[in-house]
Amino acid sequence: MQKDLIKIFGDVSGLDERSLKVLVKALEEQNLPGFDYLEFREAVQRLMQDMEMDEETAIKSAFATASTVGLSKEKLLKTARHYQDVLEKEKQKFDAALKKRLDEKVVTREKEVAQLKAKVAQWKAQIEELQQKVAKAEEVLARAGQDLQQELDKLEGTKAKFEHTWRSLRNQIEQDLQQLDKLLPG
Repeated sequence: MQKDLIKIFGDVSGLDERSLKVLVKALEEQNLPGFDYLEFREAVQRLMQDMEMDEETAIKSAFATASTVGLSKEKLLKTARHYQDVLEKEKQKFDAALKKRLDEKVVTREKEVAQLKAKVAQWKAQIEELQQKVAKAEEVLARAGQDLQQELDKLEGTKAKFEHTWRSLRNQIEQDLQQLDKLLPG
């Protein structure tokens, strides 16, 4: 009966075929036994198409015929509400599945994006910190060249002074030795 259900519900333009199949399948699975709203709707559609009746005449004609097999207005309305409930349950299932999919694909992804943004910010902060350390180290290195030269100059100066003083004392002692050797009997 699925093809007939699609036909009686599928004449509206713009319906999503996949959604229509799911909903019609649910109606088919929950189809009540006997002549009820679904069969009545199909009869109305056929009268409108095959006999080119207007909708009001088709409804009255289909109901007159259906009442001979026991369909009452009360049963027709009750079974129509049953099928509304079936569709409502399918909507709830769809909403739950959609929420799950949203959670899986969108919410989870949004969390991943937020975490990644936080990491990028953290990495940028670390890069900035490292750049500051590099700049300080480069300043130290630039000063180190000057400092080294100053230290070398200072050491050279100290060495020159030491050697001058050392030579002076050594020469003095050498002169004393020579003079002592010359002046003292031996």
